Amino acid sequence: MLSANEETKREEHYQRLLQILSAAGSGAVAFSGGVDSSFLCHAAVSALGPRAIAITIVSPMLPKSEIQGAQAIAGQLGIEHVLIEESEIPDEVAANPKERCYFCKKLEFGSIRAAAAARGISTVWDGSNLDDLGDYRPGLHALEELHIQSPLREAGLTKADIRALSRRFALPTWDKPAFACLASRIPYGERIDPVKLARIEHAEDTLRTWGFRQFRVRCHGQIARIEVAPEERRRFFDEEVLDALAKAIKSYGFLYVAFELEGYAMGNMNRVFQHPQG
Repeated sequence: MLSANEETKREEHYQRLLQILSAAGSGAVAFSGGVDSSFLCHAAVSALGPRAIAITIVSPMLPKSEIQGAQAIAGQLGIEHVLIEESEIPDEVAANPKERCYFCKKLEFGSIRAAAAARGISTVWDGSNLDDLGDYRPGLHALEELHIQSPLREAGLTKADIRALSRRFALPTWDKPAFACLASRIPYGERIDPVKLARIEHAEDTLRTWGFRQFRVRCHGQIARIEVAPEERRRFFDEEVLDALAKAIKSYGFLYVAFELEGYAMGNMNRVFQHPQG
């Protein structure tokens, strides 16, 4: 439980966020439907009303369930929601180099900025928070180059702050598990294509159907490697669960289904930078 002083600091950070947003006069939120961007949309509407909009890139790298969730949240918040359809995966992204996120963000946020400008809006916000500075995130460099603002970071808000404030404002995303685009399930250097992304999406939908909350299905060629939150691992020690998941996931095109014994951890695919092979 937070002390009164900690609660006061959190409130100060939130008020600072509202000041930052209000000072822009108008703005567009790069909206994925996740915890951070949903909270940012809420704050933007609170600060600017109809002068705030949300823009979502619809691509093969974002599951349909996330798009549907984003549309539902935008409707609940009463924010104008713009969808930009991108059916192709640019080659520099599909090649999946370690800078993939940089190339992807540069292209996506370029499209978002253009869509915002067409509506007379010059300020674009992304939902990165203070904690995002601690992992390998080349995409942040792309945002800097495009002059995309990160008001949650600027206001000093952490993920814990955002979840707590989201709960206070009764946002349905307050306890939503962390999510990243489907491309993050494929090891760097292994080419990304719509077939692999569809397999991953179907496999993760299966885990969701079985009631798992925090998970990833990593694609290593013909192998699907399942990660679930450490506290959810015990559910796998059941023959019915093992058999059903293996059968379902193999039906999507995988030959083998493996289980990560340590469980899910954010940035697991970035371990190659910490422990390079040689």
